[in-house]
Amino acid sequence: MAVILVCDEDAMVRNTIKVYATYNGHEIVEAEDGVKALSIIQNQPIDVVVTELSLNKLDGFSLIKEIRKKSKVPIIILSYLFEQSDKVLGFELGADDYITKPFFPNELMLRIKAILSRITGLKTTDVAHFEGLEIDYLARVVKVDGNVISLSPKEYDLLAYLSKNNKVAISRESLLISIWGYDYYGDDRTLDTHIKLLRKSLGKYSKSISTVRGVGYRFDG
Repeated sequence: MAVILVCDEDAMVRNTIKVYATYNGHEIVEAEDGVKALSIIQNQPIDVVVTELSLNKLDGFSLIKEIRKKSKVPIIILSYLFEQSDKVLGFELGADDYITKPFFPNELMLRIKAILSRITGLKTTDVAHFEGLEIDYLARVVKVDGNVISLSPKEYDLLAYLSKNNKVAISRESLLISIWGYDYYGDDRTLDTHIKLLRKSLGKYSKSISTVRGVGYRFDG
């Protein structure tokens, strides 16, 4: 269980995260502005901070800056601000992840899980099997019905990321940031091209990668 501080002026957003976080065994502490969030962090142990950038009294950027003066607590930005400059600044100030609204609560929970696993040193299962599709995450080897297939580094990264988030719809933006980096300025079609190549390499298991219209992609293993 982790103690998650959610800082957002929107009570509905805070409540939505609380419902999903509680279901996943976490405890939620709420703050409706940056000043209250900073006070909470200074007075009780917090494992993860999820914050909007547009806040009263103390904006999200300033909040992150103040937190980083005294703490290395993981920070996930969850904001309506979507400009590349906002994302770059957020990461430069010390944020660990950036998700734009509207968002998928399940994806947020997975991001939190990934961050907590990294901190505690927990390892993802070394080898995963999805019918005849085998993925060795440590060796970066993929087999189809026992035969090793050749994937480019980005194709493998996409497959690994999607399969580790099995059954969860991942937005195009999240995939681009996670695989190509938050400073990626290329064409969105790059993602589609790599997905197309990956599906071709997977052969009959190409069906494992579904297109979620208006969102992105999902791995159904």
